[in-house]
Amino acid sequence: MAKEEEFRVYNSLTQQKEIFKPHKPGSVGMYVCGVTAYDLSHLGHARAAVNFDVLFRYLQHLGYQVTYVRNFTDVDDKIIRRANELGEDPLSLSNRFCQEYVVDMADLLCLPPTHEPRVSDHMEQIKDMITQIINNDCAYTVDGDVFFAVDKSLNYGQLSGQKLENNRAGERVAVDSRKRNPADFALWKAAKPGEPSWDSPWGPGRPGWHIECSAMSAQYLSFQFDIHGGGIDLIFPHHENEIAQSCAACQESRVSYWMHNGHVTNNNEKMSKSLGNFFTIREITRLYHPLALRHFLISAHYRSPLNYTVLQLESSSDAVYYIYQTLEDCRDALSPSQEGSLKEGSEQKGKTVRVSPVAQECISKLHSEFKTKMSDDLNTAQILTGAFQEALKFINSSLTMLKKKQQKQQQLSMIQSLVEVEKEVKEVLNILGLLSSCTFVEVLQQLKDKALKRAGLEENDVLHLIEERALARKNKDFSKSDQIRADLTVKGIALMDVGKETIWRPCVPVELEQPAPPVEQEHEALPV
Repeated sequence: MAKEEEFRVYNSLTQQKEIFKPHKPGSVGMYVCGVTAYDLSHLGHARAAVNFDVLFRYLQHLGYQVTYVRNFTDVDDKIIRRANELGEDPLSLSNRFCQEYVVDMADLLCLPPTHEPRVSDHMEQIKDMITQIINNDCAYTVDGDVFFAVDKSLNYGQLSGQKLENNRAGERVAVDSRKRNPADFALWKAAKPGEPSWDSPWGPGRPGWHIECSAMSAQYLSFQFDIHGGGIDLIFPHHENEIAQSCAACQESRVSYWMHNGHVTNNNEKMSKSLGNFFTIREITRLYHPLALRHFLISAHYRSPLNYTVLQLESSSDAVYYIYQTLEDCRDALSPSQEGSLKEGSEQKGKTVRVSPVAQECISKLHSEFKTKMSDDLNTAQILTGAFQEALKFINSSLTMLKKKQQKQQQLSMIQSLVEVEKEVKEVLNILGLLSSCTFVEVLQQLKDKALKRAGLEENDVLHLIEERALARKNKDFSKSDQIRADLTVKGIALMDVGKETIWRPCVPVELEQPAPPVEQEHEALPV
């Protein structure tokens, strides 16, 4: 295991980077707030999931045994409203969208968490915690509702910086005159006609939003665990209320590190239904490969705002294509016959074929830079540039050299160098979640298919234009051949002349003027 002191994370509670030290050496407990399942998941959900998946992968890479819990809110006001609109049972609707979320996460190569608890399956734990809070004189009942008394929380506001005297009633929810303090929040809501409900000591009803995460994190990780994550919009009131009610239920309750990812904007505007700039994951992956979306999501530091534009997504798609084309070319060069020659050459010489000094420097630099950036609060934004790009360039330049005649030992050294550099590149990609289980060829074809869809073309259309361009060049009609190539480049299709053959690959459109992927159906504004 890497030394613990080498990994620093930004703690929202203390507002500074801290050395990561888990409660139990060698193991980590991590809870991340999941989705409220009433619609298809959106770009904000994708960012949180991908960022904390990178954290999950990196902790495992460091050698920790990680218990990763990410919940589903499947009982909620939004779910009930949507179910009523559609004439569907609320739990049936939320179950459907929970399953759709799992599909989206698999597309984005997010590893399954250790546990994915649902509110509806943890009513007993929720009721037990509420009972404990009441017994500790930190909550009160009114007509079947149970409210948390924020006045009983001495450190309320420690995470968000919000002060009780600054909380103005009526800004988030309608003022309830039955509350002792307008800032008090519901732990249990009395049943209403037509809503799902469960029996409780206070009468039939359902839990409030905040209590579910406190109960489920305690159930799977105990009252003391290492990391609690979520979007920055959850700091207040959700996570602030979690701290208050968890401490009210158990004085020893403590989360060591609170981690939050930044907002996602669209063309520098906040995403919302009213502006028509709200996209689900499906709407984006209909036109772009999920790997391109994942690459885009980690192209900024997880705590920074992330601005969604078509150009950014096109650039990520192009970057992924370049990575996979390089890996595929390397795979072709490192054929079984050449690897056999490498082994045979080693045995004949009676010594190991050494990696070239240039390759060793490339590997060392990539390894060091990756470790340094990831250990600095998961700085993925700077990892896919610098040494990583240099490693890809080394592979491509080595492949060019390998095609030239070389002395046997020099050729073997070059092959061994490629093997080792490729291994380091794939290790980085795997930890970032950018290494698909599909073959490189399959991913490249998938990227090409998406590019064709964005261009509104079939592959036969492109092949026909390639033939038309070849004929124009044969007839010395260079104006027409140049125009064909230019027209395709505008649509994101690049023609490349390789010897006597012309091939095509996706590219960033030269004149990128098209809007972001259209919204195909109405969606609510982004839920917190």
